[in-house]
Amino acid sequence: MLNPENTRQDDLRSGHSPWLAGPPRPASAGLDADIRCDVVIVGGGITGALAAEHLTALGHDVVVVDREREGFGSTAASTAMLQWEIDLPLRRLAALYGFDKAADIYRRSFKAVEGLRDRIAQLELGCAFLARDTVYLAAGEVGPRELLDEAILRQKAGLPGTLLDHAALLGAFGFDRAAAIVSPGSAEADPLSLCHALLHVAAGRGARMIRDEVVSFDATAASAAVQLSGGHTIEAGHVVLATGYVMPDGVGSALHRVASSWALATLPQPPAALWPGPALVWEASEDYVYCRTTTDGRIIIGGEDEETDDPERREALAAAKTAALLGKLRALVPGAEPTLGHAWSGAFGQTVDGLPLIGRVPGRPRMLAAYGYGGNGITFSFLASRLIGALIAGADAPWFSHFAIDRPEPTRL
Repeated sequence: MLNPENTRQDDLRSGHSPWLAGPPRPASAGLDADIRCDVVIVGGGITGALAAEHLTALGHDVVVVDREREGFGSTAASTAMLQWEIDLPLRRLAALYGFDKAADIYRRSFKAVEGLRDRIAQLELGCAFLARDTVYLAAGEVGPRELLDEAILRQKAGLPGTLLDHAALLGAFGFDRAAAIVSPGSAEADPLSLCHALLHVAAGRGARMIRDEVVSFDATAASAAVQLSGGHTIEAGHVVLATGYVMPDGVGSALHRVASSWALATLPQPPAALWPGPALVWEASEDYVYCRTTTDGRIIIGGEDEETDDPERREALAAAKTAALLGKLRALVPGAEPTLGHAWSGAFGQTVDGLPLIGRVPGRPRMLAAYGYGGNGITFSFLASRLIGALIAGADAPWFSHFAIDRPEPTRL
């Protein structure tokens, strides 16, 4: 598990991704006195930025604290495939929790991408956000029969998608696989630009950006506060933990673990080398690869995950993982030129059921958190911002328990 006391942004990612910083980040500074606010958000990455934008829109006085440059940790390592499809397929999630609960989770994920799309349009954020279909390819032990079962369950849940056989898939996208489910409703974006644009909006509404390190937390039924390494205190009505994959002491879950993933972006490709759509592509296997294109014609491909959160090991594996990803790109898209424009890696949080950890921190009523995102990071970050906003307002709903930090570990994996 990553140590919150010594983990820095360089420990969370390596290499260089193709993302741009977007609009200027709001200026951040240290404190010269104690302050008070409605909500203090710890972490200025995409999760903290989405929370800051939403909470300031609701009228809250917000302070965002980050010990380093906002957005340059795990956010900068994201491939920003904004999917509603969850790491665990619907059929497996239904086996764990029953069809009704699993279908409700999937529908909420679908609505989260839709909500993010609408919010970006309303705020006119320049972040290369584009609606995309997804192509969920047969791979490994998941063949046409399993994809048919998945497609039937999705239809029953009211989710969109079409099952393509080998001939239809080859004709439509050029992928030589046995079958695939093609679904609308997902998207892509530049995650760093999106993060900074959201912080810019929040700052325009009065959110304060503090550059300092939180060294202790206090959250009781009556009040909350954070102590900074600079010696000052921020008192607040609520504390929101948006610290990526680094959990502070006293916050944890048996469901959560941290792994590493690798990615690369090619140089711009000839138009004929790119699949039509251009859709987001991922494989229906445990050790799947995923890929997308960019507006300037690059192919981004990622995967080769390892159960390690050791930055030194991640960097030592970089050359071999990059070579493996280029090989998988050649196999999946034979017409692509296997050039290398950018290569990077990063830590990412996972949970055993593929679902995030969002809600009240057990034993600390005024502390809220959002963790454990897997392949749906930004999608679940948007959902987290809305759920946390509702909890701060005193609302509650049965579906909040789907993502509770202290939910029991499923026994049927």
